[in-house]
Amino acid sequence: MLYSKNDKTPELETGSPLSDLITVGEDIPKYELPKEPMGGLLAYRALSDMLLDEGMARQNLATFCQTYMEPEAEKILSETLCKNAIDKSEYPRTAELENRCVNIISKLWNAPESLSYLGTSTVGSSEACMLGGMAMKFRWRKKAEAAGIDIREKSPNLVISSGYQVCWEKFCVYWDIEMRAVQMDAEDMSLNPKDVLSYVDDYTIGVVGILGITYTGRYDDIEGIDKILTAYNKSAKVPVPIHVDAASGGLYAPFIEPERVWDFRLENVVSINTSGHKYGLVYPGIGWVIWRDEEYLPKELIFNVSYLGGSMPTMAINFSHSASQIIGQYFNFLRLGFEGYKAVHERTRDIAEFLEKTVRQTGFFEILGDTKHLPVVCYRLTSDVKWTLYDLSDRLQMRGWQVPTYPLPKDLDDIIIHRYVCRADFSKSMASDFSEDFKASIQELENAVGITHSKEERGVRGFTH
Repeated sequence: MLYSKNDKTPELETGSPLSDLITVGEDIPKYELPKEPMGGLLAYRALSDMLLDEGMARQNLATFCQTYMEPEAEKILSETLCKNAIDKSEYPRTAELENRCVNIISKLWNAPESLSYLGTSTVGSSEACMLGGMAMKFRWRKKAEAAGIDIREKSPNLVISSGYQVCWEKFCVYWDIEMRAVQMDAEDMSLNPKDVLSYVDDYTIGVVGILGITYTGRYDDIEGIDKILTAYNKSAKVPVPIHVDAASGGLYAPFIEPERVWDFRLENVVSINTSGHKYGLVYPGIGWVIWRDEEYLPKELIFNVSYLGGSMPTMAINFSHSASQIIGQYFNFLRLGFEGYKAVHERTRDIAEFLEKTVRQTGFFEILGDTKHLPVVCYRLTSDVKWTLYDLSDRLQMRGWQVPTYPLPKDLDDIIIHRYVCRADFSKSMASDFSEDFKASIQELENAVGITHSKEERGVRGFTH
């Protein structure tokens, strides 16, 4: 979101229930610095009051991002906020924790021990996608030139499901890549491998398989894509690799479905990204990207930076940022271990199945996909009723629940859906409360005299990613 001087509202007026702390009625300028400093308690109270009506994060069923960490995790996060993640020479122990996380995640993704896998932390999975995409572009360019292809004849392209996250659209715009979006299969609500080759040519830098489409929670058939590309690459001038956008599923699938083959066990998968702040269970924003071998990360993208007394290799878009989330990720790995993560995710899946059953039992909806992939409940309204999903979102929000309503991607955008993202902090008691509120909201709409939203409405209500 971009803001300007036109986006202004009236000046703030402070006020406190404890009148001895401040002068009631004192104005605070919003868009310029106050002339005088104020006490820390006053500043805290003013900000706390501003945020009162923003909603409870744990009632937000729209976001995949973690909204709870244990008190001990919050303590170590708060104690390490001041550490600069980029400054490896001054914080060598923190750098070692990042190294451990890279190795732990690489093993979860079955990186071949015979190769030299490498990876890094990022500020969220969006940066990780950018880095994975850049590596594919630079590698394609070198191989295309060696194959005698005129790389200036037309723009390189990237093949991806139409259910992509917006960071991929940004990548294609920022780095002058043609995005070739394969329409999601209406039946599977994911990319159909049979459709991939009609989008691929000598200018394709790679195919992105999505392990957890944000619209529906479904996984692309990455093993199927790999088989298609294995046959294609035997005669291709430039072999086409796979980058797996596992923002949501990368730290979920290895614990719930270790037998699912989607990762470095597939020969064409050269890089994978994930969000540590989704099912890695860390507060935003921490991401990770791993390459199966140093061959797949062009050396011209790695910079040796002399910084505060030490020289270090870096491959990142962001530079200085807090190391606290990296430390939070290692805390979770240490705290939970494999069996702990598995238990947490199994419980989250069970709660998603409970909510899916609740939705089915009403008789008003059709479930799109299921909870066999991510613990996400996605459905459309099928009954001929006077209200819409937008109306149902409004009713649920009256009870504090934030539920997104939005159309599916292009060519399926006549389908309006609701989506619940179940996270580790969404307990069974919360799910039961939500279930009761859900059923009560439907009953209220059935009895309502006036309805707010038209059946022709097609906008986005709530945050979909």
